[in-house]
Order: sequence, then structure tokens, then C-alpha cells
Amino acid sequence: METFSLSTLEYESIKQDLLGYAVSYAGRKRIEELAPMVEKRGIERAIAETAEALALYGKGASVPLPSLEGIELVVSLLGTGYLFTEQDLMAVLTFLKSCGQLKKYMVSKGEMAWRISIYATDLQELPALQQEILRCIRFGVIADEASRELEKTRKKIAVVKERIQKRIQSVMARHAAILQENIVSVRGGRYVIPVKKDYYKQVNGRMLDQSTSGQTVFIEPQEVAALQGELELLQAEEAREEAKILGYLAGLVEREAADLIRNIEITGTYDFIFAKAKYAATIGGAAVQLSETGETVIRGAKHPKLLQTMVPLDMAIGADYRTLIITGPNTGGKTVVLKTFGLLSLMVQSGLLVPVSPNSRFAVYQGIRAVIGDGQNLEQSLSTFSAQIGALVQILQTAGPTTLVLIDELAAGTDPGEGIALSIAVLEEFARKNTTVMVTTHFNELKTFASRAEGFENARMEFDAETLRPLYRLTIGQSGRSYAIEIARKLGMSGGIIERSQHIVSRQQSADGSGSGGLRWDEIVPPKQASSPETSGSRNHRDVRDGKRRPQASGTERQGSGDGAAANEDGLGSDEEASALPQPSRKFEVGDAVLVTSIGKIGIVVEPPDFRGMALVQVQKQKIKINHKRLKPYLKSESLYPEDYDLDIIFDSKENRKKRKLMNKRHVEGLVILKKPGED
Repeated sequence: METFSLSTLEYESIKQDLLGYAVSYAGRKRIEELAPMVEKRGIERAIAETAEALALYGKGASVPLPSLEGIELVVSLLGTGYLFTEQDLMAVLTFLKSCGQLKKYMVSKGEMAWRISIYATDLQELPALQQEILRCIRFGVIADEASRELEKTRKKIAVVKERIQKRIQSVMARHAAILQENIVSVRGGRYVIPVKKDYYKQVNGRMLDQSTSGQTVFIEPQEVAALQGELELLQAEEAREEAKILGYLAGLVEREAADLIRNIEITGTYDFIFAKAKYAATIGGAAVQLSETGETVIRGAKHPKLLQTMVPLDMAIGADYRTLIITGPNTGGKTVVLKTFGLLSLMVQSGLLVPVSPNSRFAVYQGIRAVIGDGQNLEQSLSTFSAQIGALVQILQTAGPTTLVLIDELAAGTDPGEGIALSIAVLEEFARKNTTVMVTTHFNELKTFASRAEGFENARMEFDAETLRPLYRLTIGQSGRSYAIEIARKLGMSGGIIERSQHIVSRQQSADGSGSGGLRWDEIVPPKQASSPETSGSRNHRDVRDGKRRPQASGTERQGSGDGAAANEDGLGSDEEASALPQPSRKFEVGDAVLVTSIGKIGIVVEPPDFRGMALVQVQKQKIKINHKRLKPYLKSESLYPEDYDLDIIFDSKENRKKRKLMNKRHVEGLVILKKPGED
């Protein structure tokens, strides 16, 4: 089961940026293996180490990290019996010297960076190995003093070479007239003289090669052939002795394999830590505290990829509320808030410094799951909605008090009524599990729910209504508008469509007083009228096209303004009209979801029908009295809420619930609960 949504939150992209600051293969390997930690002590240590490295880096200190060039091959061949070359052994020598320099440097910085300086105490300089390599190898070649036998053999080789040179010079003096040039060459490891092609038979010797043009023949004079054979034997003896020395040194390296590997690991650790420090300096990263209570409070936060353009983010979650509903217009930055919060949490738990104010503190989450973006999958025939629900099903199985869940546009892409119901049910389940949740939405009903439910809170992305520009600033405690019509106007939508949209919204607002519920279609769209087959098509289409509202029959005319202040008691039509509606199939109970047929909205039963058949129903934020005949069953209360669910969360304000809870504990002088007219 996935624990962290790394790719969705661009965590891997951050690691790619981090790799650019590593200088060794061991450091890059540590970065590639980097993952969020879940143990608080380990996270705190990693953050503190990075902060110490940043302090050193900020003072312009040049850390003498050992070069691992060539040492990787040596380590990979340890234990295989491979005979290391002079270059391999010089790489070992260079590495050990660099380890000594690093150890000395870090010990000198012990007061400023005591945590990371501790690693250097384990660095092994291996002076005996260094001394032997230096004794045996000079300037990349095996020295004569490496062994007594090698020294003797090389002296003999020098004598033979000198005798060969003298004899070959004598031959060249006798045959100067037929030489192509007065130069001694080597072919196949043997000394030769260059003779003109037409005269080569005049030289007593063996032809070993000729020039590309064919004009020069290279002859080994007979006078030096025996000496050259002796030289080859001595050179073979030299090679055997050199192999013995290399084998001896390889054995020394093998014996110190554990310390060499440990040195490489420590070097990689320092490279890794200082790469994090250099990256932190680039993004303005700061060390943060870890919360003991599961609360996250961030100040002045920015997404690492949006440092130049993002408005700093201030927010908190996990104390008074663990579910935050974020609303606001499209392109207003809601998704950026989710990604910023999630990515910074992942970075903190990876021991990285993040671009926030130093007084920020983060909770430690055992899992961070994000459902963000278009999850449409054409191969599996999954819509965005189906993909999102599939992801939520998996998350719900493992979510708990230490899980952070980020959801972008919850239950979008489906029927709004069912989407709202599903959204509330999902969020309630997360709340029951005490999971920390941040969700963006355009559903106004979720704003209302968050304002009433315990542990929930609203937040909005600020928007300049005059310039129609998003401000990318999050305000907690308030819900936001979508500004859909205003944005459509700015983007060039025709005036007629804009005017019609505003008319529909105004009628909607007058119907429920909030502008957040379903539309009263009988007040917006003219009702269809029965007509003869000969006239129905053309007349009906003409009436709708011309925007003419056909008169309603007098028996169904609506009285009052339709804003809740109607002439009769329920404010939604005459008793005659109500009596004509079908009888509900069962008794209505408190908490049942019902369809109010006259306005096409879903409401919740606050009080069951009284002796006159009048029920109190909450539709959005408004409670209305309505005849039971105007209600149709939608969902039973037991299918909506778990057993012993406190319905006051829906029907009463958060403030009143807190007061009532306090009253149940003790008497508080002057504490009163105020109710609106019509509430018991």
C-alpha cells in the first residue's frame, strides 16, 4: 500500500534538483535513496545536520570533500582477487590523504557543527597503507626500491640497453649512406634502423617492418639480435617482479577493505548533507520545529518551484480543526495550497530545510496521500470521478490519526446532489478516523457543513472582485465564492449569456436566501404546455426562443415573492396544490433526507410532521415549515449517519453547541443560547 504520494506532489523533482549539488557517486546514491521518514527523532537529527552544514556553507567555508574518482572501481573489485594497477593504488592513496584533510577540517569545526563533525571521527587515514603505496609507487609507476629483486633486474636491463645502443650506433655509422634517416626506432619491442628500400639487403639482419609508403625498411642488425633476446628475458623478469609488488599492495588494500568502505560511506554522508545545505541556500530554506500534538503551523511558506511568483502562505491545521475546506475561484491557487503543504511536509520529513519562516512547525505524518489532478484513465475507461473515488477507497482503508490526506475538487465530475452527499460522508469518515484532511471544492453545501460540524473549518482563496484577479492569499475561517460569472465576462463571454446567468442566480438567491442551493426551475424556465400535434413543435420552440413566459393556470399560481415570506404557512404554494401531491410512502423522521418537490431541493427533516401534517425541514441554511405531502423520501437517516450521531452538528451552530456543552457541565452566569424566530 502506498504511504506517500511522492510523484503527485513533485517530490521526485525536488530530488532531481538536489542531485545537482552532489559531487560524488556515494552522495548521489544517498539522494536517490532519500525518502520521507516517520520517526520524529531521526527527522529532527537530519534537519539539525542540514542546518549545521548550511551555517558552515554560509560562512564561505570550502569543505575538503575527498574525491572518489577511481576509488569506486577499486571497492567494487575488492575480494575478487583482481590485481590492482598503479593507477588504482594511487587513487587509494589520494583518497586516504583527502580523508585525513576532511577529518582535520571537521574536528576544527566541532563547536559550530558538533553533530556532523562526529562522523569525521570514524574516518581512517590508514598511515601504514599510505606509506607502503608511497614507497612502492612514484609518479604512477613502480619504483626501483619497491623490492631488491626488481632493483637488480632493472640495473641489468639498463646495462643491456646501453650495450645495444653502442652496437647499433656502430652499425648505423657503417651504413650511413643507405639509411633513410639517422634515427634508432623500436618495432615489436626490438631496436631497428631505417634503411632505404633499394639497399636493405646490404645490412646483415632481419627485416621487422616497413613504412606505409614502402620506401623505408626497418632492419634489426644481426650484431644486436642476441643482446635483444637477453633484454626480453630481463624485461619478462621485471614484469614478474612488478606483479609480485602489485599483488603485495593489493593484499594490503584487501586487509583494509572495511575501513575503506566505511570512509566512502562517511564521504557520501558529508556530500549528501552539504548537498542539502547548498539546495537550502538556493531556495531560502530554514529549519523548522516538529509538533508534539499533531498540529502544523506554517508561516511565509512558498512552493520550492514557485519562489519568485508565489504569495507566501500562512495556515494552520490539526489543533481546533483537522479538516479544512478550501473554496474560491478557479486559477485562484487552491491546488497550489494543497501541493505546497504536502510537498513541504514531505521535505521536512526527509530532513530538508524548507522555504518558510523559522517559527513554523510541522506535524509528523505516517502517511501523506494526495488525490490531485486529472486521474482520467482511457485504457481502464475510468473518468476523473471514478479514478478519484478509487484512490479514496484505498486511502480510507489505511487512514488514521497520523495520516494527511489532500483532495482536489472532491466528488467533482458527477451529479452535484449525490456528489455533495458523498463528499460529506467521506469527510465524516475521515473525521471519525481523526485524519488530517485538506480539500478544495466548489460545492457551497460543503462550506455550510464545515461551518457547523465540529473539527471542520472553512478557508478561502482571496480574489479581487474589481480587477477579477486572484490574490493567491489564503484566509482561514471564511468561505469563498467561485466568481464564475465574473471570470466568464472577463474571458469574453457574450453579454446576453452573462445577463441571463445573473438573472438565474438572483432568482436562486431570492428562493433560498443564500444562493447556495438548487435552482427553483418553475420560476426560471417556463413550464411546458400540452398542445396538439399540429402546433406543439413550432409554438413551443418559438415561445422559448423569444423568451416569452406563458401564463400559468390560476389554480397553480404561486403566491408571495418566493423568498420564504409567502402568504400561506409553508411559503411554498396553496394547500390545494399541496393536497394534490402524492402521499409519502412512509413516516418522516428526524434526520431523513427528503426532496422538497416544489423547489427541487434536498432538505433534512428537523421535526417530523405535526397533527396538521406540517414538518420542519432545513434546506441549506434555512428552516421552513412545509406540508408533508410536498415531501418525497430521498435517503433514510440511518443510511446517512452512523448510530448515535449528533444531529445538532447539522441543525445547530457551532457556537451554540459549544455553549450547550458548557451548560451541561456547570452554570455560567450570563451565558445564553440565541435562536432565530421559528426555532424551538
